[in-house]
Amino acid sequence: MRVFLTGATGFIGSAIVKELERAGHQVLGFARSDASAAALKAAGVEVHRGALDDLDSLKRGALACDGVIHTAFIHDWSQFVANVETDRRAVETLVGALQGSGKPLVITSGTMMVAHGRPATEQDAPMSVEVPRAASEAMVLAAAGHGVRGSVVRLAPTVHGTGDHGFVPRLINIAREKGFSAYVGDGVNRWPAIHRLDAARLFRLALERAEPGTRLHGVAEEGVPFRAIAQAIGEGLGVPVRSLTGDEASAHFDFMARFVATDNPTSSAVTRSSLGWQPQEAELLIDMRNSGYFG
Repeated sequence: MRVFLTGATGFIGSAIVKELERAGHQVLGFARSDASAAALKAAGVEVHRGALDDLDSLKRGALACDGVIHTAFIHDWSQFVANVETDRRAVETLVGALQGSGKPLVITSGTMMVAHGRPATEQDAPMSVEVPRAASEAMVLAAAGHGVRGSVVRLAPTVHGTGDHGFVPRLINIAREKGFSAYVGDGVNRWPAIHRLDAARLFRLALERAEPGTRLHGVAEEGVPFRAIAQAIGEGLGVPVRSLTGDEASAHFDFMARFVATDNPTSSAVTRSSLGWQPQEAELLIDMRNSGYFG
């Protein structure tokens, strides 16, 4: 299968490239910059130039392939609302390009948008139509009725592994700057987690096997207590670990304060049984010790 992959040079996308190629697929990598295009060429990947707000380039990439995996997102928190809208328009374009073709379209979403305080399941809809990526999810699920084999992979907030530049490295940087690692209250709220290589396998299986209109959960660990993550950071940096109140957390964590107290346990039981997917890589706390997070 020839696969159009957005975010092909990203933390997860670069792992998906290798996973697809090992399985015998060909990759057409979406590249916004000269640096990204050069990295893809160096890896032997065919390049398709464009940007997420260049809808014509997205359409041409999708039409040129047998399936699409969409992992690209503009990670600029100062423009988050605008970036969510850019993603919605990109997904709308990809759905339109594949309509009536029967081809697979796999998009990326997140578990944080689903139920909190209890294990969220694949059957759970987003908490609100207004949460980020809810509109993109709805479009892809509805596309099943219009000849698109669409599926959604909801990723855990902690996708970890060598080269991680997501939430955990941000928490480490905050602890390094402040001189201590922190959690909110008793720190028993839980974050699900997944290794990037396990995530890459899931995207490949979704492309190959997912039924139309399927929600999948990219979750290897249902919920790691946030206090355990904070303690691992404290040990890794050799700094104290403290509990903060909600007000203190706002000043300490800045924009991440909205996430650090969230209780987001998430099940992936349906995903595992439907696709035969089994996580194989190191768990989060072990990976934090062994993959250069504190180097």
